[in-house]
Amino acid sequence: MDFCSIFFLCFLFASSLLLLLRKRRRQNISQKKRLPPQPWRLPIVGNLHQLDPNRPHRSLLKLSQRHGPIMLLQLGSVPTLVVSSGEVVREIFRHNDLIFSGRPPMRAAVKLFYNLCDVAFSPYGEFWRQARRISVHELLSAKQVRRFEAVRQQEVAKLVTAINGLCFSSSSSSSNSHLVNLSKLTLSLSNNVVCRVLLGGEYGGEGGYGGGGSGWLHEVLPKTQQLLAELCVGDLIPWMGWVDRLTRLDARLKNTFEEFDRFYDMVIEEHMKKGEDDEEEEEEEDMLKLLLRLRKRAEPGGFLSSMDHVKGILMDMFVAGTDTSAATITWTMAELIKNPKVMSKLLEELRRVIGNKSKMIEENELEKLEYLKLVVKESLRVHPAAPLLVPRETIEPCTIYGYHVPAKSRVIINATAMALDARVWENPHDFCPERFSDGKMDFRGRHYEYIPFGAGRRICPGINFALPIVELALANLLHCFEWALPHGMTAEDMNMEEALGITMHKKVPLCLAAKSKSEETIIS
Repeated sequence: MDFCSIFFLCFLFASSLLLLLRKRRRQNISQKKRLPPQPWRLPIVGNLHQLDPNRPHRSLLKLSQRHGPIMLLQLGSVPTLVVSSGEVVREIFRHNDLIFSGRPPMRAAVKLFYNLCDVAFSPYGEFWRQARRISVHELLSAKQVRRFEAVRQQEVAKLVTAINGLCFSSSSSSSNSHLVNLSKLTLSLSNNVVCRVLLGGEYGGEGGYGGGGSGWLHEVLPKTQQLLAELCVGDLIPWMGWVDRLTRLDARLKNTFEEFDRFYDMVIEEHMKKGEDDEEEEEEEDMLKLLLRLRKRAEPGGFLSSMDHVKGILMDMFVAGTDTSAATITWTMAELIKNPKVMSKLLEELRRVIGNKSKMIEENELEKLEYLKLVVKESLRVHPAAPLLVPRETIEPCTIYGYHVPAKSRVIINATAMALDARVWENPHDFCPERFSDGKMDFRGRHYEYIPFGAGRRICPGINFALPIVELALANLLHCFEWALPHGMTAEDMNMEEALGITMHKKVPLCLAAKSKSEETIIS
């Protein structure tokens, strides 16, 4: 062996030894960093076996009761920080909001939201800042929300008129009472409102409340919600991504995306053609027309420079704006039926403030209904529409609550666990709207024990869009009808189980007996 060969072997050995020592040193340093409590885990799957895929928020609540308000799970190969108390959330959003503003690139969101060309799922950066700015200031501003007041009023009128028609139909009994599937009807209401606000009309088939809902959209939106909540093995264990092909998750994502894409192409073409034919006043334009107008002055490479950006925003609005409002209305009605004292107090407020006038409640009267607002607040506490919010991802390493949190950690904030924290809420399992009567706590991200819409930079921008339809629908359903459980059923018999998509629905649809207070009240 010549000198060069010996020198090369010595160099190779020394380099390998140096790399090994550096790796060991990094491991030792990492081990010295205090990581959050970590439940025992299995090889490969980590802690996945400890989660109920249908109710992960409940599984995480149980784990947090054992391991504390902050814990580090290993979901497959993904380190996942789970936060279950307002105290920890406060430290995150007050001091580390920017670090926690990332989003993990989940396969379903990447596929359905045009490679993350939206606000909800796009990674933190300049694109997201531009998209959010337009969403907050152009699409969902207080002025814009007020502009669509007539749409909300008309759709609620259609809903109560349809229920009234059922009550007075020949198939109903002489008591003018009829069994109503409120889960189905409230979803139709939300779909129709969002469709008219976004696109200027009812698309996707039958938009009436007596004919099965909103047609194509009524069918495809729940399917989309389910796909976003379904376990994607490739997200958590990348080398096992083939499982998603076997379960046909990839194929279902592709088919659903193509359905939406064809639909968006159709309505965009209609809007562009209509725009050439007439000059509609800005005060009358729907959100798609507004987006197309803003697109004309978009900077090259910036937000709205591609039509995919427009479609991504439409996806955000459909996915976040329909299920959430419908679920909140349904859960609130269920809690009112289950808690007759609360129902009685709310009805007394309606009689005192609104009276027995022969017309529907209008949106400008909602401000007077203070107890109604407390009821909605309590409903959002007990039944947050998205109990695990939208997952986040740390942009860089940081220290939270005295623990080291690595970069690229997925972050789950369990709003359900926070809502049931007995250290914050007295009798947290009771439905008690009066707990908010002092006005010291709201859901706009300033009180970290109660964040059904999230907090910080990535708080849901659609709060002002969602609340009016929820309050208006509830007020008129209670003003126009008497509600009761089906014959022979008691409050204790009610099934209050949750069915989790990306939005938490009632597992068993809410079917109640509706009795019209006055045929004239509804129709006028």
